[in-house]
Amino acid sequence: MRKNKKRLLWLVVFIFIMAIASLFIRRETHPSGDTRIILEHTYKTYIAPLCFETANATNFLGESTLQNAQDLEYKPHSSCTENALKAENDTLFLSILKEIGIIDKKWDNW
Repeated sequence: MRKNKKRLLWLVVFIFIMAIASLFIRRETHPSGDTRIILEHTYKTYIAPLCFETANATNFLGESTLQNAQDLEYKPHSSCTENALKAENDTLFLSILKEIGIIDKKWDNW
């Protein structure tokens, strides 16, 4: 019985140390493959919704996901799109919360 309590205490201490460390370790949070983007088929590029007004796009457009655009080997339409889809530098704790959906990523509202 005493041995089990000691193991449990070590486990609790280890989890506590890892939780504290996750507040200081940095990690990049990337947009998911399901992030909504606009395909510009004429130029074989994709446009972030935030950048559409300034994109000077043609009429040959489509709506898709970032993963589909990358599978088609489309490139970002402009530096605005590149910056809009740039990874966020978060703490490990925040990044995990964003990945599991507790906190929204900036790309979730597109």
